[in-house]
Amino acid sequence: MVMGGMGSYGSLLGGRYRLLRELGRGGFGHTFLAEDTNRFNELCVLKEFLPQVNDPDSLQKAKQLFEREAGVLYQLNHPQIPRFRELLRVQAGSQGRLFLVQDYVEGPTYQALLETRLRAGDRFSEAEVLKLLHQVLPVLDYIHSIGVIHRDIAPDNLILRNSDGLPVLIDFGGVKQLATVVQQQVGAAVVPTRLGKVGYAPEEQLETGAVSPSADLYALAVTVLTLLTGEPPQTLYDAYNKRWRWRDEVNLSPRLGMVLDRMLAPRVGDRYTSASAVMQALSTPNAYPDPTAAVRAVDPTRAVAPGRGYVLPTRAADPPMPAPSRLSAPRASSLGRFNGCWQALLGLFLVLSTVGLVWWIAGQWEPTGTGPSDSLSGNGSEQSGGLSDAEQAQKDALRRRREALGVENRVLVGITDQLFYSRFPDRQGQPLSDRPEDAPLRAEWDSIATEVLDVVENQLSAEARQRLGTYSDANRETWRQAVNQHYVSSSALFDLADAKFAYLFPETASQPFVDLPIGQIWYGLADDAVRALQSGDRLQEIRFEPGSFSQSVRDRLNPGEGRVYLLNLNEGQLMRLNLQASEGSTRLSIYVPSPNNAVPHLLADAPDTTWSGQLPQTGYYEVVVVSTSDRPLDYALDIGVDNVTSTPSEAPADPEEKN
Repeated sequence: MVMGGMGSYGSLLGGRYRLLRELGRGGFGHTFLAEDTNRFNELCVLKEFLPQVNDPDSLQKAKQLFEREAGVLYQLNHPQIPRFRELLRVQAGSQGRLFLVQDYVEGPTYQALLETRLRAGDRFSEAEVLKLLHQVLPVLDYIHSIGVIHRDIAPDNLILRNSDGLPVLIDFGGVKQLATVVQQQVGAAVVPTRLGKVGYAPEEQLETGAVSPSADLYALAVTVLTLLTGEPPQTLYDAYNKRWRWRDEVNLSPRLGMVLDRMLAPRVGDRYTSASAVMQALSTPNAYPDPTAAVRAVDPTRAVAPGRGYVLPTRAADPPMPAPSRLSAPRASSLGRFNGCWQALLGLFLVLSTVGLVWWIAGQWEPTGTGPSDSLSGNGSEQSGGLSDAEQAQKDALRRRREALGVENRVLVGITDQLFYSRFPDRQGQPLSDRPEDAPLRAEWDSIATEVLDVVENQLSAEARQRLGTYSDANRETWRQAVNQHYVSSSALFDLADAKFAYLFPETASQPFVDLPIGQIWYGLADDAVRALQSGDRLQEIRFEPGSFSQSVRDRLNPGEGRVYLLNLNEGQLMRLNLQASEGSTRLSIYVPSPNNAVPHLLADAPDTTWSGQLPQTGYYEVVVVSTSDRPLDYALDIGVDNVTSTPSEAPADPEEKN
């Protein structure tokens, strides 16, 4: 059998790979099963990644681009992910093709398994999908930790490996995206492709291409529902009302149902932010009739025995965290524009928080010196039964992690309570107990606390972590004086903190939040931004060499990061600025040396990518670029200035005068 001029089955491709048969085909070519003759005829997969490229130069350029951009895929090292071996370039006359070579996984896809079940009138059970979740979530946790999003999770991209019975994640959607980018750059015809399957991918991914760890978790939840019901996603989803109707098809335990509902939330900010948070939520057994059945069906060693976990009241010596004073940034769009309504809501929140969750969570984490008989629920009623050993162990683990990070109990409780009430507003004023009916909500609280600790550990320095709960207005004034010494304004500083906070808490960032407990995380991000500016890590001065009228800067920002550029220029000069980056992936600010009512800025936190005009003042201008992308962002900043002199213009007389 001949394969379109590339040789016949049985022949060696690239002098190494013996093609055995075709496994499938798609918009980017064919996928073949092959033997690697250099590795004892080990089976492997050759996935064609580019359609025909007509000249050797374009093929070489495509190979270089792909290898540069796809380097992270070659770093993937997990037993449940096929290893990427190499990018194979094959030239046949004037034609060339590229193949991605990876390990072969022998076993059926979960789509094939489901079809077999359906023919027999059967579907996957709750115990089976719980087992699948416990086995796949650690894989997602791994790839997300190194900045990789799968983008295409579905039953046909999960293989049940014959050798060990573990699910293996295949067909990363990022490869398709890279293929599209490379083809565009080498001028090859691009076959339209959709990143993510309709029904499985969330709307923001299909409509805008925006992806995050929560998009993978969404697709995994849809996969689970498809396996449970045997129905395609389009049948389970009410597109008109934008809600899932899976409960009409299958009855699940309340715990699993609640977890799936949150994974499927239409708004990104309402979903779990990490796979570890989902694992945390699933690991708390349901306190319902036969509460450990599903868990024991997955892993018999995890049987949950009734324990003596007692709910203790908040310690009198550990008062609620005082809210910081209002934030007042110098621009109209700053985070600190509050009104009396929000002050009233703040007071209401603190009251509700006091009578809501804090009463029992704080007792779980802090030794109180009181005995079990002293334990009462928040509304004064006596406890019934206590927590299981497993749930108590989870709370102990959270306590140990919090203590290791140097975070006070009141800080974590306050932030977690705030996020909990925002996600479950119907629980306002209703205290949680240790009774069975509150077990799912207790697990939700724990999973939110895990998410908060993830942010604290991964996004804040040790110095910022230890200061959480103590930040106030006084810090902002200290920071202003510190960054002014480097000709940086508090506006630019706040841009950096705002961008990172918006990336971490997109829903909360759209509301006044600095006076609320979660505002302490914003303060911590700002504190770290000050240090980054002082060290020069986030600050760069752009100078023009004698006779030069332009400068071009190339850089990369991680999600939520930003950078400040300084230009010492003169009044009356003409400046042209162009920011080249992916559309809609940046915000740009240009701050003047001495802001006033007439000229507060040239741009402030704007989606614009260009600016040109005559400069109104002499001194240091700040150009702030922040990333709104959810993946690493490469950009170029081109600045041209007319009438550039060989000597720097006069700096402001006193840098302290900057806002």
